[in-house]
Amino acid sequence: MQKFFSNRRLVIIVVILVVCFGLMAGSVTLRNRRSTPPLIQQFGNDIVGFADSSVALPVNWLQTSFSSVNDLMNTYSENRELKQQVTELAQTKVRDQTLAHENQQLKQELKLGKSMTDYDTVTAAVLTRTPSSWQQQLVINKGQSSGIKKNMPVMSDGGLVGRIVEVNKTNSKVELLSDTNEASSRFAISIGGSNDQLVNGIITGYNADQNELVMGQVSSKAKIKKGTKVVTSGMGGVTPKGLYVGKVARIGKDDYGLAQKVYITPASNFNDINIVTVAESTARE
Repeated sequence: MQKFFSNRRLVIIVVILVVCFGLMAGSVTLRNRRSTPPLIQQFGNDIVGFADSSVALPVNWLQTSFSSVNDLMNTYSENRELKQQVTELAQTKVRDQTLAHENQQLKQELKLGKSMTDYDTVTAAVLTRTPSSWQQQLVINKGQSSGIKKNMPVMSDGGLVGRIVEVNKTNSKVELLSDTNEASSRFAISIGGSNDQLVNGIITGYNADQNELVMGQVSSKAKIKKGTKVVTSGMGGVTPKGLYVGKVARIGKDDYGLAQKVYITPASNFNDINIVTVAESTARE
């Protein structure tokens, strides 16, 4: 009896295997003959496709989001680097322009020093210049140790800008031509008039907006032409004679119409003084 059931079980297994292989063969044959898969297979394929879509959609969205965030961070980093490069280029350009400007001023001061054969000259740089006294004075980086003395004339850009009024060991204070305070010493100047007559006077004012020195209380009879050179007169014994100051820009009248005012364009720009030449006359009077 036990042997019978054992043979029966084996027969059943063989039959099942035969049926399965037959179904598989039939399915393959049917699939090859039909343009569309069976209904059950279509249903299974649809379920698998739907599941793939359901999984692929959020995965693709996450990948796209991460890629966008990564691109944004890369763009931000590149933008920051480009801004830094632009800033560095701007700083380099400003530094180059400053050095070129200082180099030009040094060349001008060198030419000025060579042309002043009757003077011993010392080239100095502006150390400080405060906004509250911008038109009155400045401090240079040369003093007693460099041979600087009080009342020495100070030149810049080919013309007189002031004189030494205070000397320390390593620096000196310069009183500018544009200083018109009552406490300051006036600069005596001279202008060539008609018939080779000199018109002497002092600087009484300064127009910062027009960058013009003012020579007041000039006789209305004096004939002064525009463009005439203005030099120091040497009167008063403070500033040497013959130092170039500027040129006559225009002639005007005082408030009462009784005297002339001479407006002078200075040789130097008082708002742009970086390098100066301090001079001491070596000529015999």
